[in-house]
Amino acid sequence: MTNALDLPADPLDAFPARPTEIRIGYARVSTGGQILDRQLDALKAAGCRRIFADKKSGKTAQRPELQACHAFLQAGDTLVVPSLDRYGRSLADLITMVGELRRREIGFTSLHENLDTTTPGGRLIFHVFAALAEFIRELIIAGTREGLAAARARGRVGGRPTVMDENKLRAALDMLPNPDHSITSIAKLLGVSVGTLYNHIPNLRELRAEAIARGISK
Repeated sequence: MTNALDLPADPLDAFPARPTEIRIGYARVSTGGQILDRQLDALKAAGCRRIFADKKSGKTAQRPELQACHAFLQAGDTLVVPSLDRYGRSLADLITMVGELRRREIGFTSLHENLDTTTPGGRLIFHVFAALAEFIRELIIAGTREGLAAARARGRVGGRPTVMDENKLRAALDMLPNPDHSITSIAKLLGVSVGTLYNHIPNLRELRAEAIARGISK
């Protein structure tokens, strides 16, 4: 049995079941002024035989070295990162990627937080993280539904008729995960204003960030 983020229900299940003791590192700097040396030194000291490093901002959709790192990892290996924020850009992003590593029988270690999914304690902590991420996701969905209900109620009170209908709303939600579509371009394609999108989807930015993060990590 798995939860909505696809992590196993039993947080103490061992993974990887057959560790190779091969440790692969991943590092990232988020601004041009930062340097990788400290992260690289920490990963080398942790026994990483190969290290992948991105130098672009974590806010951009493209992290080619992370993709290459994921492709390089094999079942039984362990991915090592200097800290959680160098790997995931949000809690949901982090849990989704670690969940995918688990499905591939790949371990995960974060040096700064001293988290290691090859140990029972580390697996338990990530299970708690997953539960928290699911709780946050449900809060966002509930807030969106309340916002839509309030918008519909305002439409019934009077004033200028809304140009947003259920079909356009579904289309907007479907386009959110595509980083090629900006919020402005989505509004233009639907023939509505950006303000109308925000009126009908109050948590638009949060939903878009989460959707893009999930799409990248797949």
